[in-house]
Amino acid sequence: MYSLKNDYSEGAHPSILQALLEKNKGQQEGYGEDDYCVEAATQIKKFFHSETSEVHFVSGGTQANLLVISALLRPHEAVIATETGHIFVHEAGAIEATGHRISSVKPTDGKLLPEDLLRTVKEHTDEHMVKPRMVFISNSSELGTVYSGDELRALRETCNQLGLYLYLDGARLANALAAGENLKPEDLARYTDVFYAGGTKNGLLAGEAILINHPALKKDFRFIMKQRGALLAKGRLMGVQFQALFNENLYMVNARHANRMAQEIAKAIVQNGYTFLSSSRTNQLFPVLPNGLIATLREHFDFYSWSKITEDKTAVRLVTSWATPEEAITRFLEILVQYHS
Repeated sequence: MYSLKNDYSEGAHPSILQALLEKNKGQQEGYGEDDYCVEAATQIKKFFHSETSEVHFVSGGTQANLLVISALLRPHEAVIATETGHIFVHEAGAIEATGHRISSVKPTDGKLLPEDLLRTVKEHTDEHMVKPRMVFISNSSELGTVYSGDELRALRETCNQLGLYLYLDGARLANALAAGENLKPEDLARYTDVFYAGGTKNGLLAGEAILINHPALKKDFRFIMKQRGALLAKGRLMGVQFQALFNENLYMVNARHANRMAQEIAKAIVQNGYTFLSSSRTNQLFPVLPNGLIATLREHFDFYSWSKITEDKTAVRLVTSWATPEEAITRFLEILVQYHS
């Protein structure tokens, strides 16, 4: 049984483990002030062409989202997100627990559009309602789709018009960059106020790198991290991993492999006459398959059923990773072709 449920079932890329082993014994400062975190931050800022950004390392995506949103918003302010957004669906009310409402919007192919922001702000008329102040997006989105550089720019322009912060969840940012959708690393710092580059779903044991771009939002962020339990005493664990991830472009190498494995499946699904919920070119696929085929695939693979489409068809989620072997994909395609024939 091979799992296609997510891209964090495996441990870590061998290069990450080797780096941790090699740098295990030497003494370092704590709380992210070690040499490894400093160097990793420099590497990350260079990759994203964002020398003025402030970099902070945390252990996971939900923690990153909670920290950023609670740090940037005043008590009466809200965040706009899609109904499929991670903060809206899969974070156990973490944002609401900080006292901030999420104003949800139906997505278009998994994404927010400028008109969604305009409409949502217009609907919140006065002090008897929460005040939208931030936009939350994920790239790639929770449906595997990608915001292009042009789409980010359009959102940025609308946020400027409406006085909104733009925050990007980058749990699968490398997959978005590797998808060939006219998105460049420098677009992230150029168009967002804050984003994070995910490592947990791209070959690390754990870790996300938050980049704060807006100068006014940098103040006291480490205080917020400490208060929320996110300032790691052994911050070097993050620094060593991110150093290795951005050495020799492993950040993109891992994502390209994950995307390629998924797209081999996608090509075969199209060739066999099936459709998708979303137009994903990343490592998350949402094909609509006959229930009989799903049952046959489940004899060999583990994956999520996403939504019922008809009585005899269901959309499923298939996710590949940096470690997905060619043999697993070959076996998946064999079952797909045999069922179709």
